[in-house]
Amino acid sequence: MTHLCSQGDVVLLLIAGCEIGFWLLVVAGLLARYPLRARRAGGVLLAAVPLVDLVLLVATAAHLRTGVEATWAHGLAAVYLGFTLAHGRRLVAWADVRFAHRFAGGPAPAALHGRAYARRCWADVLRTAAAAAVAAGLLLAGQRWIDDPARTAALDGFLPLLGVVCAVELCWALTYTVWPRSAPRTQPRPEPRAESRAGAR
Repeated sequence: MTHLCSQGDVVLLLIAGCEIGFWLLVVAGLLARYPLRARRAGGVLLAAVPLVDLVLLVATAAHLRTGVEATWAHGLAAVYLGFTLAHGRRLVAWADVRFAHRFAGGPAPAALHGRAYARRCWADVLRTAAAAAVAAGLLLAGQRWIDDPARTAALDGFLPLLGVVCAVELCWALTYTVWPRSAPRTQPRPEPRAESRAGAR
């Protein structure tokens, strides 16, 4: 059991390191693009973001290649890769809007509601379905590559889990399609009191 935990710890550290690396590259790229006005350097840093996923993929495959038994952490790595590949561009765009607003006078991030929010929910359904497909492909490819059911038994439970995640995303989109998110109510400005109007005269 201790041996299995140590194997999982290695992969968990890889996942955590890649998540930190992802955000470090995003923040560094946006800082270069906006406050430092170095758009070319910012573009290079942002273009390097997918390399983080490549590092995790190669490192996880190399770890399995040593003959270790696959653990739930290896399955989590496949899920992480699927979701960062599918949702990574949107996360970068989310951060880009906020940096542009803060440092370059860009428009403030808009809070979506109504049909616009429902459309974004359905776009998220497609992204999550793509993420699940990539993760499932990695899991199945890993099982076929190792070709030893005893070593990959821990990966079997991830495929149903991906289906549950997709179902939850679908229910979320359906909910906000049938019952759209209402726009926030704006508070009416209070009328000046009679005494204030009289004093102004």
